[in-house]
Amino acid sequence: MARRVQRGPLAVQRPFYPEKDVCHLYLLHPPGGVVGGDQLRIEVDAASGSAGLLTTPGATKFYRSNGRWAHQQQIIRVAAGASLEWLPQENIFFPGGYSRLTTEIHLAEDARFIGWEVQCLGRPANQERFEGGEVGFHLQLSRDGKPLLIERLSVGQGGSLDHVSGLRGCPVLATLVATGIDTEMLELLERRVKGIEGAEVGFTLLGDVLVCRYLGHSTEQARKLFVTVWGEVRPRSIGRPACPPRIWST
Repeated sequence: MARRVQRGPLAVQRPFYPEKDVCHLYLLHPPGGVVGGDQLRIEVDAASGSAGLLTTPGATKFYRSNGRWAHQQQIIRVAAGASLEWLPQENIFFPGGYSRLTTEIHLAEDARFIGWEVQCLGRPANQERFEGGEVGFHLQLSRDGKPLLIERLSVGQGGSLDHVSGLRGCPVLATLVATGIDTEMLELLERRVKGIEGAEVGFTLLGDVLVCRYLGHSTEQARKLFVTVWGEVRPRSIGRPACPPRIWST
């Protein structure tokens, strides 16, 4: 890590190097949650030839608000010859909250990237549905300024969770993307990952970008799925065997 700039509560610990030449960083938010009126902005720049992996020590909670919006913006830039992995733990959106989460990933031509995001609407473990609030998601992945993937989803009041064309009553949705993937790897994943109870899982290949989607009822199930997929695709995408961050085991 060459430079760190911090304003406000967001911080990173010292860098770890379990793979010697890959910088593992843990992004910390000491307040423990995001409330209405908060504006968090995370910018990550992977310089040419660098390698980094970012994760979080626990779930990020977006709390109920009095109508004010909470915004979290994540901008990731990966320069030529660099690799970056964005692997945070899940986001939990409490009922009655108003939140917007935006993630932009800008890649140079030969940059490599693996990233995921796991979203939990409400608190299904406590039988709390996401009601009385609104959440907006925006994900954009581009290479040399050309869009590869653009997604938007808005979940609002009035039973949006139950729409047949939407989330079909499932409170947990998750997306994983990885570059440098071919049809051989896609077919391998489709053979190895199937039959997850109570959930829908799909794989799509957009050029050399793998998109894995989960729709279900468990953040733990989604996370286990993505760790499995990450372990399979990392050697192909990043050129390294899987090396789980130590914080995942604590």
